[in-house]
Amino acid sequence: MSELLDPTNDYVFKRLFADAPDLLVDLINDLRPDLPDIASVEVLNPNIEASELTGKYIILDVLARDGEGHCYNVEVQVRRYGAWHKRGLFYLARTLGSQLSAGEDYQELRATVGLHLLDFDLFTATNAERQQAIWRFEMRDERQPSISLGNILQMNLIELNKADRLGLPEGPLCAWITFFKHWQEELTMANIAHEPVKKAMSRIRELSADEEARRLAFVRERALRDEVSLLNDAKREGLEEGEKLGLNKGERLGVEKTARNLITLGVLSDEQIAEATGLTVADVEGLRGGGTGTH
Repeated sequence: MSELLDPTNDYVFKRLFADAPDLLVDLINDLRPDLPDIASVEVLNPNIEASELTGKYIILDVLARDGEGHCYNVEVQVRRYGAWHKRGLFYLARTLGSQLSAGEDYQELRATVGLHLLDFDLFTATNAERQQAIWRFEMRDERQPSISLGNILQMNLIELNKADRLGLPEGPLCAWITFFKHWQEELTMANIAHEPVKKAMSRIRELSADEEARRLAFVRERALRDEVSLLNDAKREGLEEGEKLGLNKGERLGVEKTARNLITLGVLSDEQIAEATGLTVADVEGLRGGGTGTH
C-alpha cells in the first residue's frame, strides 16, 4: 500500500466527503451533536475544477443542503492568514442570502452553518483561550448572551491541534479529532471504534491507492507550499522596508509594501490581497492606483 494521503489536504478532504454524502452526514452530525441529527444531504459543489487546484487563496470546501433546506459549509484549513475569518463570515452570509429569490417570504430562510476544521491554533491570547478548542459563534446579545437571534447564521470552529493536545471525552468528536491528527498511525487508528471514522479510514486507503488522486493531491500540496512561499517572501521584503522607517510608521508601511509586492506579482485579486495582509479592499485599490492605501 502506498503512503496514505493526508485528510487535511483540502483536495483529499473534498474527495473524502463530497464523493460520499453519507459520510458527510455523519461528520456534520458528530461535529454539532447538540442539534437535531440530519438524515441526508445534497452536495451542491461536488466537482473540483482544475483551476481550483492551483489557484491562490482558494479553499476547497464542501457546500451541502439537508432535507430541511439547511445549508452547511464544511472545510479544513491548514494555513492561517490575515482576515480569514472575514472570508468565512462573508461566504456564510452570502449562502444565507442566496436562499431566497425576489418576493419569497423570509420565513422560508433556513440555517446556514459553517463547520471549519483548523489545523492551527487560532485563539491563544489568554489562558482561557488556550484551554478551549471547540467554538461556536452566533448572533447573541452582549449583555445577555442567553438571548439570541437564533442559529440561522452559525460558525463552528474546531482547532484540531489544540483539541488533540487538550484531549476530549471519548466519543464521536474525539474519534474525528484522532482521525484528522493521527490518520497515519496504524495502531492508534486500529483502536477507534466509531464506525464513520472507520469508514473514513477505508476511503482514505481507497483514495491513496488511486494514482490520479495521489497526483492531484500532490498538485494541490505543491500549490499551497508555493502560496505560503509567495506570501512569506512578500511579507519579508515588506518588513525589511518597514524596519528602516521605525516601528510605528514602519509597521503600516511594511504591510503596504507587502501588498504592493503581491500586486506586482499579478496573481491575486484585491480581495485576496486584503485577506492575506489584513488591509481593506479600499486600501489595496488605493495602492494599486498608486496611492498610500490609507483610508
